[in-house]
Amino acid sequence: MIPRYQKILFVVLLAASLAMGGVLWYLLDRAHQRLLAGEDSAPTRAPQVAPAEQATLLVSNDADGSLIAQVQSLPLPSDAGARARAVLGKLLDLYAAEGSTHPVQGGAGSIAQVFLMPAQTAGPAALPGAPGRPAAAAPSSSGANSPLLAVVDLTSKFAANHPSGIETETLTVLSICGTLHANLPRIAEVRFLVDGQQRATLAGHADLTRTYLTAEAVPVDTPHP
Repeated sequence: MIPRYQKILFVVLLAASLAMGGVLWYLLDRAHQRLLAGEDSAPTRAPQVAPAEQATLLVSNDADGSLIAQVQSLPLPSDAGARARAVLGKLLDLYAAEGSTHPVQGGAGSIAQVFLMPAQTAGPAALPGAPGRPAAAAPSSSGANSPLLAVVDLTSKFAANHPSGIETETLTVLSICGTLHANLPRIAEVRFLVDGQQRATLAGHADLTRTYLTAEAVPVDTPHP
């Protein structure tokens, strides 16, 4: 004979189990409905990709210390800052590739950001190794055709892995400045940061505390895209 209290306890436990099962089913159904709603609201079109355009890269050649213009086809955003970052990323990808004429590790990920702003009114120092000429004062106007200053923010990993030496560091600086000017002619000056901070040199030699003139890094016969 089963005691009465055990019968009552069994009924209570059974009722609790049924209630918990009902609650669990309800929660699972709600989660399923939310999942379906999320799938319905997801975009059906793939994100737009910037169209491919021709870009002129000033590629360093360690064999003779020259800058060689190379025309590459790559996706270029319409925004000037993003465009500058894209062409520099392609340049550093070439340097990181096997058989590079200027081997430097890092690739496109070494460009953290490129900021564009009106060029300084005071004349900047000339690029190292460039033909000497007086630095002209940049116009103070902020019009559509006024010169721009590009601030190139490199990663500390790129600087740490860059080969040390005055020539190889200078070639990297020259090629970055020349590539920016070749593709965005309004960029007249360049300054460098490393992880958002000012750094004395690239890898012990090339001065990163100065402002560079881009036009002096571009060979005279280099076409603009």
